[in-house]
Amino acid sequence: MSEPSSAAALATNLDEAVGFTLPGRHARGRLVRLGPLLDEILSAHDYPAPVARILSEALTLTALLGAMLKEAGGQLTMQAQTESGIVDLLVCDYKAGEVRGYVRFDPERLVREASLPSLSALFGKGYLAITFDQEASSERYQGIVPLEGDSLAEAAQSFFGQSEQIPSLVRLAVDDTGHVAGGILIQHLPEGEEGRERIHTRLDHPEWEHVRALAETIKGSELVDRDLPLDALLWRLFHEEDEIRLLSTIRLAKGCRCNFEYIRGVISRFPADERDQMIDDDGFISVDCEFCSRVFPFSLTDLEI
Repeated sequence: MSEPSSAAALATNLDEAVGFTLPGRHARGRLVRLGPLLDEILSAHDYPAPVARILSEALTLTALLGAMLKEAGGQLTMQAQTESGIVDLLVCDYKAGEVRGYVRFDPERLVREASLPSLSALFGKGYLAITFDQEASSERYQGIVPLEGDSLAEAAQSFFGQSEQIPSLVRLAVDDTGHVAGGILIQHLPEGEEGRERIHTRLDHPEWEHVRALAETIKGSELVDRDLPLDALLWRLFHEEDEIRLLSTIRLAKGCRCNFEYIRGVISRFPADERDQMIDDDGFISVDCEFCSRVFPFSLTDLEI
């Protein structure tokens, strides 16, 4: 990668995931910056600022992880579930460049929180589960780690360190307006992606120590700077390296797979007597989609296929 041109500086990479590698250091990563996508997802819910912020970070993290799937039709699902927090459930997923997510929380407990809640105050005792579903091979892999640390980024780093055994650095940021979020994920693969078992990876490998030291200089303000293209940000971080190799850029969009025909097909598979029990006082079977905050009402006539 050569130094970005002035023409490239006109792009802001909103709603994009840019992949890169540092071949000389055996490192790979993704940069993500969300904008209109974020507004579209958040506008469907009336989330208070602390909840909207944690969902924005979670959506950014989901895009970072999902954009690294090797199979185009694969799906990544991230879920944070707790027993004692203000937030008791956070779910996000990624499939083919489409991202969605929602949060379930206790509004009364949030109001009683005196200051901006920390990660521990929001989630209490809980866990972070990340599931990778590969479409072509029908394989599923899930890793689960305690939801620990001062931020969602730290919890994600713990996931890769404990579950994946890959040295990783994650940084997430949301701007003060809440309309732009950004993140970086960078990992060390000294044996190559098809190399030895990951357990042989050294967390203190000199190559990784060097890459991590450079990556840790990134500022949250840079991740969310609309006027700073992502390739220019990569150049700032790693311009002294022999090579920065840009990989594919993925366009990101808000995607909810709920629709009338799909839900009708699911309900129609229930026996007639069970469908009768689902009917509400207005004569409809109403199905809520938590992701897009929509209600789909079905009459028995609608279900006649």
